[in-house]
Amino acid sequence: MKTLGLLGGMSWESTAVYYRLINREIRRRLGGSHSARCVVYSLDFAEVEALQRAGEWGSAARMLAEGARRLVAAGAELLLICSNTMHRIFDELEREVPARWLHIADATARRIRDSGLRQVGLLGTRFTMEESFYRERLEGRHGLRVLTPEAPDRRRVDEVIFRELVLGRIRRESRAEFVRIIEQLAERGAEGVILGCTEIGLLVKPRHTRVPLFDTTEIHAMAAVEAALAAE
Repeated sequence: MKTLGLLGGMSWESTAVYYRLINREIRRRLGGSHSARCVVYSLDFAEVEALQRAGEWGSAARMLAEGARRLVAAGAELLLICSNTMHRIFDELEREVPARWLHIADATARRIRDSGLRQVGLLGTRFTMEESFYRERLEGRHGLRVLTPEAPDRRRVDEVIFRELVLGRIRRESRAEFVRIIEQLAERGAEGVILGCTEIGLLVKPRHTRVPLFDTTEIHAMAAVEAALAAE
């Protein structure tokens, strides 16, 4: 089993979900008391969020690169950024820290294509929904068509993520809004919807809507298990 390196804390609420999912799946596959070989480096999300808001992506990349180097120094063989938004700097991190990285959008696109779908909605932070780094990877590399909510709903999704979900606040009223937005995307032609922020799965579950959901946290974690257990 290879050692996983989780670059987390963005937020720790979802990093804890990664850790639980990965260890549960390792135990399910290997049985007994098996658990994952795993190293976690958890950043202070307040510092990361401030850099996001200021557009200081270079500084954010340096911060995450330092965390990634510490993971490698601790023995990590496969690295994951436990955040969709911070994949904005994935290419910089891949250049700065030579290691095997598992991209969250690649894993998600494979799951979608395996499901036979081609047009999907995307929810996430405003960075993920409105900038090109995520959507273009899904479309350019994987041949998907991506829809995002209308501007007022994009603002609301971003607000709930940063004011509620990263703080561990789960509100039924916010869930109802997300379900409405998801189902509107389906009415516009989305065959499924990507929960493209690692905290959204804390709020919205498959039982809450008829629309197929692709929880990037769960998908990324399962891809990590696959890679950790794969024969060389």
